[in-house]
Amino acid sequence: MNTQVELFSDQLAPEQERLTLERTETCIKLANRHYGLNLDVPTVTFNVKGTAWGYYMRRGKKVTIRFNPLLFARYFQEGLQDTVPHEVAHYVVDSMYTGRPRPHGPEWREVMNLFGIKNPRATSDYDTTGLEVRRQRRFSYACGCQNHQVSTTRHKRILKGAKYLCRTCGQELSAISQ
Repeated sequence: MNTQVELFSDQLAPEQERLTLERTETCIKLANRHYGLNLDVPTVTFNVKGTAWGYYMRRGKKVTIRFNPLLFARYFQEGLQDTVPHEVAHYVVDSMYTGRPRPHGPEWREVMNLFGIKNPRATSDYDTTGLEVRRQRRFSYACGCQNHQVSTTRHKRILKGAKYLCRTCGQELSAISQ
């Protein structure tokens, strides 16, 4: 008897990569025409691991959109229809607005509507059985009213001088000796 995991293909075919690149380019061209932009097609890679479908990243002038090849192989049509516009919309919003608009705020939803996604969602709900999931280590901190578990990212920021306050009592979090 086949299990669900065995029914999935975990290889993204070259034709699927090509179609994903074409969809990315089509979305960018549509945004350029509609908003009067002149965005280039960014570097597109298929190297996301875990359960995330994709990421939009800007480092200086270098723009990259990264996709998860395993999720695209399992749910290709859904990735093409939803994930590609999702990440391109982040690129468009980042290019159009200064400051820091909310990642899935009204500006992003407007661009998603332009791409034909009428009820855009920030997350999806697909079977990720068999995919490697990365877990961050947690660090113990406390305030005046409770203990907190802080991610590795926040812990490193605190070590560099960042301050985090408890949402309940407003006191600064301090490390609990291990």
